[in-house]
Amino acid sequence: MMGAQELVGFLVRGLVDHPDDVTISTVEGDASSILEVRVHADDIELVKGDDGETLHHIKALVSAAAGNTKAIVELLEADGASGEEE
Repeated sequence: MMGAQELVGFLVRGLVDHPDDVTISTVEGDASSILEVRVHADDIELVKGDDGETLHHIKALVSAAAGNTKAIVELLEADGASGEEE
């Protein structure tokens, strides 16, 4: 079965023009996990989608797949600037 990190990687790499630049790190907490997704600066808008809808749907899928653990997806540009958060 695919974990949350693998699911995010699969979804995001399928959307971007620079899939080799996608990195995902996980920060584990007691009741939640934060998945920090870094993408090439040119790909930020591709992952966000129109009005943030694509990112919202990715977050919803990851949340559903995470089960009892709360999974939070945070989109970051390669330089570390934060994008939209949940």
